Amino acid sequence: MAAPRRRFGQNFLQDAGVIDDIIAAVDPQPGERIVEIGPGRGALTNPLLDEGVELTVIEIDRDLASNWAARARQTANLRVIERDALHVSAEELSPDGLPIRLVGNLPYNISTPLLFKFCDWTATLVDLHLMLQKEVVDRMSASPGSRTYGRLTVMLAPHFAVEPLLTVPGSAFFPAPKVTSAVARLTPRHVPPFELTDVPEWEDVVAAGFSLRRKTLRNALRKLLDEDEIAMAGVDPGARAETLSPDRFAALAAVLADKRQQAD
Repeated sequence: MAAPRRRFGQNFLQDAGVIDDIIAAVDPQPGERIVEIGPGRGALTNPLLDEGVELTVIEIDRDLASNWAARARQTANLRVIERDALHVSAEELSPDGLPIRLVGNLPYNISTPLLFKFCDWTATLVDLHLMLQKEVVDRMSASPGSRTYGRLTVMLAPHFAVEPLLTVPGSAFFPAPKVTSAVARLTPRHVPPFELTDVPEWEDVVAAGFSLRRKTLRNALRKLLDEDEIAMAGVDPGARAETLSPDRFAALAAVLADKRQQAD
């Protein structure tokens, strides 16, 4: 049995009750295409295969990937990709464009970059069931004005509805991490809840707003928009970023896009 490797952020899920709860939440159906990131020792992989899904696993660990490749040679509904998940495309996972579901116990050290990557996959995804550090799930599902509301919350808002499902203690893993984990369901929003057409500007105003979250927007956005321009978006220049709903950031992005277009 492969030993956990710290450089890959490996903590193997081993609690049977938690495994059952996750599989019940996913509710896999025979023939569904499911992609699992980080199968590890197979805590979720084996139950998924038992349900008859068409399973693709993405594993960066060479030894674990080799074990799964050997299994795949004898298992018609299992495919193995040995690679960092950050370097896998949606087209590779679904060359014919048919929908896929995604599950995984995401390595804590790359969870946020992966979440941003998945924002570009919404046309292909049915849903995602992800194990993450609990504080990350708290930020993903936060409301404006709360302590955990921030850049991650806003960036995901146009793309996914986030539903926390269960909290998982460190004792459910080997080795036991020093943090509590949580499982969340992400459902793609194929129609955003607000108009978002100025994506580069959206990214810029969100990043700037939360880079100085204790500052008012007139200070945090001063390199992008002045007070009058912030007010044009229907936003109080004296407000702080954590009080703004995602659609207000979209309004700021629209003003910034117009400003840049006029300057060209």
